[in-house]
Amino acid sequence: MSDAAPPAVLPPLGLLARCKADAGRMKVADALGTELTGKRLLIGTLLFRSLLRKHVLDANETHVGILLPPSVGAVLANTALTIDGRVTVNVNYTLSDEVANHCLREAGVKHVLTSRAFLKKRPMELNAEYVYLEDLKEQAGGLDKLKAAAHAALPLGLLTKSLGLDRLDPHATLTVVFTSGSTGEPKGVELTHHSVGSVLAAIEPLAHPVEEDVTLGVLPFFHSFGYTATLWWPLCLPGAGVYGPNPLDSRTVGKLGEKYRPTITFATPTFLRGYLKRCTPEQLGNLNLVVVGGEQLPADLREAWEEKFGIAPTEGYGATELSPVVACNVPPVRQHAGDIPGLKHGTIGRPLPGVKVRVVSSESGEEVPLGEEGILEVGGATVMKGYLNDPEKTAKAVRDGWYDTGDMAKLDADDFIHITGRLSRFSKIGGEMVPHLKIEEALLKACACGPDEPGEEGEAADGPTLAVSAVPDPKKGERIVVLYRDLGMPLEELRAKLNGSGLPNLWLPAADAFYQVEEIPVLGTGKLDLKALKTLAVKRAAGG
Repeated sequence: MSDAAPPAVLPPLGLLARCKADAGRMKVADALGTELTGKRLLIGTLLFRSLLRKHVLDANETHVGILLPPSVGAVLANTALTIDGRVTVNVNYTLSDEVANHCLREAGVKHVLTSRAFLKKRPMELNAEYVYLEDLKEQAGGLDKLKAAAHAALPLGLLTKSLGLDRLDPHATLTVVFTSGSTGEPKGVELTHHSVGSVLAAIEPLAHPVEEDVTLGVLPFFHSFGYTATLWWPLCLPGAGVYGPNPLDSRTVGKLGEKYRPTITFATPTFLRGYLKRCTPEQLGNLNLVVVGGEQLPADLREAWEEKFGIAPTEGYGATELSPVVACNVPPVRQHAGDIPGLKHGTIGRPLPGVKVRVVSSESGEEVPLGEEGILEVGGATVMKGYLNDPEKTAKAVRDGWYDTGDMAKLDADDFIHITGRLSRFSKIGGEMVPHLKIEEALLKACACGPDEPGEEGEAADGPTLAVSAVPDPKKGERIVVLYRDLGMPLEELRAKLNGSGLPNLWLPAADAFYQVEEIPVLGTGKLDLKALKTLAVKRAAGG
């Protein structure tokens, strides 16, 4: 189901090579006004590596935390630790202190790199020693800076050898990314140099990045999509990366767009709706590759974005356990002569080169015929090393090299993947699997109430208007419920429209199954918080 895998672009080696190749070009920049060429990025990386070894980290300290939003400082923290052979753990600052500390305990983190400025905006009490990058930078003397510059000036081969990266084990852990916890407690996913590097290598012949490309990085590095696509893509491939600290701050995103004229960005539908309302064509009209993940891309959003900015966003798909990209749609403007057409709206695209996919029966586990629905499984070089300290969960998730995504899908004759729902977002009612996503789509179409736009500049979007969940039922086992903030019309009118939508009667929510709430639970990554959604649904159905 995929082409042969190209050789992996191992992140630390790709970084060194691109910094050399882009020595005189801007390589990274951020909303604070910091700009670094490839040469300055390499010197800064080597300097921070030296300072961390000298003043902070023991030689045997393997896992180190990073608590920073997307920025040049966060880039340097990641690159310095990575070329030093440390395992990075980017902390999810949208989590509670309790859950974040659970993640740090699991990873054995003793030190967390952060900044005083960020902690003022987002105070967190973590059970680790904070290392402030501002303070660390102040400890750099003239000799330290000269040594870093001299080190960076070495020929690539000598530089690689001096850092011990000529002996780099491709299958060693590069980073631990904790899952969003949307369906339960976060799990630590060990991604290797080879798994992340395989995604980078597979993307290059699909999207054909060039030196003039600028990636607008708004996704946080604690999320696997942000880690691979907005951190390592611009560092290891041609082009530059510019970073905004908050994906919901449309004004800052617009300013970055106006200043740097980005050509590439990655986002979720929730984030794109904010930019659609608040950003101008002059700010984002230079984008020619806008890849959406995390949630299904609504057709109305795609059409409105294309009308305003001249490029239709395309949908991709992935999972943290898959480093994370499995498939993506590539717009014609990014395709070269001779490329196989790579775009089919309404799908998540074709598998990346080297990524294997199959669709199996949820009951028998056997592969189903083309065009039939089943569970999507993924194999190949991008599959995780495993769940941190949990071989039992790893064995359950990955069997014979195939990762069970938990998503329902079907393949068409052109190898495009159609996601039809998430297994955890189905209810079994009357012996039939009832998909929550299909009911949500019909409800949104009936009431024409997509996710709200942000309010004032820089404020967070209100998020989804409604979501479908299920609660226990003594007769049927489960029953469908709808949580909503504002339906935009009387319930009776909405149900009448829903009855005429063509959905099976078994799928239709009862009149007493609609519950108004103040907000729909959403994670910091822009995805529905399915665990909190379920808890809220049960509470409201019980009269709470």
